[in-house]
Amino acid sequence: MSQTNGVPDEFSGYAAHDEKAGKALDLKPYKYTPQKWHEALIDIKITHCSICGSCLHTLKSAVHLNTWPSPTQYPAICGHEIIGIVVKAGQDSGHKVGSRVGVGAQSGSCGSCVTCKSGHETYCEKGFIGTYQGKWEDGSIAQVALSLKYLIWLCYNRATEFSFLPMQPFAGGVCGFRACPRFAIEIPKELSSETAAPMMCAGKVELFHSRTTRCCWTNLGNQLGITTYNPIKTGGAGPGKKVAIVGIGGLGHLGIQWAKALGADVYAISHSDSKKDDAEKLGVKEDHFIISKDLEATTEKWKNTFDLIVSTSNQHDLPVDKLFFPLLKSQGRLTIVGLPEEKIPAFYGHALVMKGISFGGSLIGPPSMIKEMLDVAVKHNVKSWTSSHPMSEVTRYRYVMTNP
Repeated sequence: MSQTNGVPDEFSGYAAHDEKAGKALDLKPYKYTPQKWHEALIDIKITHCSICGSCLHTLKSAVHLNTWPSPTQYPAICGHEIIGIVVKAGQDSGHKVGSRVGVGAQSGSCGSCVTCKSGHETYCEKGFIGTYQGKWEDGSIAQVALSLKYLIWLCYNRATEFSFLPMQPFAGGVCGFRACPRFAIEIPKELSSETAAPMMCAGKVELFHSRTTRCCWTNLGNQLGITTYNPIKTGGAGPGKKVAIVGIGGLGHLGIQWAKALGADVYAISHSDSKKDDAEKLGVKEDHFIISKDLEATTEKWKNTFDLIVSTSNQHDLPVDKLFFPLLKSQGRLTIVGLPEEKIPAFYGHALVMKGISFGGSLIGPPSMIKEMLDVAVKHNVKSWTSSHPMSEVTRYRYVMTNP
């Protein structure tokens, strides 16, 4: 394989080669050629990569998620919460060789629509360009790879030089990808790469490594960084506010920490006491841990309590109007960030109207908010709970992602 400036012309990684393999999480080696280099790109040697819960939906071609995105185009390889070192920086990239950067689920946006110009690139009107399932104007696919190679490479390009297309299914395993450099966020020196990687999105993550290359996982299930920071911050969490986090998995364990860091009075809601010890380790008071198995009793005790509820759960029968709405104060807010594989149960509009409740969802966050989040993590010592495994065990540990 030829190389330019130490960067391989062809990347390799682990991919599900078809839908059957995807549903079985059967990953095999795959190679592809990235977009041609130009001076608005940077090359990153990836050192750490987390795997998000959304990767499972993608690998398994979850057709019910027909806007996020579906169907999956195979071969498909996942991983979009990366930390790495810039080893080559184009003169127009705005980055320097040697800097440590992170990239989450989004690698590009048009940069010219009203939404992008207002600082909300996540909801770009011309189409979210994903780090996985993202497609550039020239037809090349944006992806990041998990590889047995000692070095994994990632490349970026400037969004303003492209007329980006809507997000498309991703086309196969890579050992790198190309995206907009403004979505490559410099990582504060106080944060370890293991902690920072899961914060770049939301993930059910394994942290694998091949000497210098790692892919991280949490002991708790779905991992969360910017995915929970965004709704907690924009939801008004702060001193004097009561915030409840539903689900104490990976998303929830960081959600609790963000709410505490912002000064809110934090509660945890879980269907059982299995995560009570974890919640208390994260700083939730013993009497702030709510077991919601008995919906009627829980509603009676905690009705009209919370200013903000953030649900990280992916259960198909979310008790939206039977539990969450009653627990909110008037003009309270419910935001979901979990992705149930079935439709949320229907409810009557008066459940919202009579209390002035707001109900919505949230998707990751723009580069400016990711930078802010990392600064908050440093200031308040927010940590991801992770452990690591050799890259050679990626096939063995793929089952941990579905059976945490």
